[in-house]
Amino acid sequence: MRLDILLPALTSILALAFGVALFDQWRERRGGFQLIWAIGMAFFGIAAGCEALAGVGGWSEPLYRTWYLTGAVWTAGWLGLGTAFLLGRTRFGYSFALCLVLAGVFTLLTQRRFDYPGTGSAHILYLIAALVLAIAVAVETYFQNERWPLLAAAAVVGATLLSTALMATVVLPAPGYALDPRTGVPVGDLFPGTIRLLTPFLNITGAFALVLGAVFSTYMFMPKRRVLPYSLDPNQPGDQFLFNLLIAPFAIAVNFVASLPGTFRALASGRIHSRVPATILIAIGAFIPTLTDSLNRFGVTELFQLGKLLGVIFLFIGFLVSIEVFREIRIPFTSLRLATGRRESPAVRAATEGTAEGAGAG
Repeated sequence: MRLDILLPALTSILALAFGVALFDQWRERRGGFQLIWAIGMAFFGIAAGCEALAGVGGWSEPLYRTWYLTGAVWTAGWLGLGTAFLLGRTRFGYSFALCLVLAGVFTLLTQRRFDYPGTGSAHILYLIAALVLAIAVAVETYFQNERWPLLAAAAVVGATLLSTALMATVVLPAPGYALDPRTGVPVGDLFPGTIRLLTPFLNITGAFALVLGAVFSTYMFMPKRRVLPYSLDPNQPGDQFLFNLLIAPFAIAVNFVASLPGTFRALASGRIHSRVPATILIAIGAFIPTLTDSLNRFGVTELFQLGKLLGVIFLFIGFLVSIEVFREIRIPFTSLRLATGRRESPAVRAATEGTAEGAGAG
């Protein structure tokens, strides 16, 4: 079988199976983040399935439109939104606000770089929307309101609905799809800038949320060595809070690196929370397709399909490792359990007790 069929077919099957497993876990435990991740993985699987079908029978306009919406626009944003809901009770809201700011700025820079036709003032409006939502998320996080993931959902769901409306009204020139002439990989050249600029808006937000969420979770549960102290306690004086907020990214990075030797020792002895290795794998899984998708935008399409397959493999393994997501593993929609009763060991619970509640405090 040709690689241009085999790779996306495997990606689609794995992503859809992953989505079904997540949905089944949501039915059992009603974790909002599991349902959102299931939606994201469904989009992932549909987009890859479009590529596999096109490899068998050729591209068509409906396949091309579906591929672009589900893969290029929606997938990363929904996966990142799941991370926001997972970490909704922590101060990860500041990081998600940063993701929105970066998404808005990168959207503006993308239009300046490529000058997509049919954009109008969309890039300015997308930047303003990203900044307004970022401020709102940061304010809600400051006041320790657990509603900030709803604002994150407003950004992702709003962009999803907007892209759907724009896609329904755009007329594509014949033949209704565009491919890289060297590799046959689809590219988004036929779409106007109003739609194309939603890809960096959602992809930057979602991919950075996945990666930063993985780093945040790892830092939250790893045995920490605080070389540079800081505090995000909202009860401190305003000037001190702003200073600590500014130095927090640098302090976390330094403390993270300084804590790695102790983390490796804890990992080797089984005294570390399952979220640490899980989120490292998830970060790798988010980074690989983000990199290959970015290369695709610059005309380097050779690694596009392989990057997606590797991405979903690392994501799947990461979620399986996490006891928090898959406390038990069973055949979906049945009572046949493949792994049961998974719990963190008493030593891990003692080592991480209270860590989640104080995440970001210092």
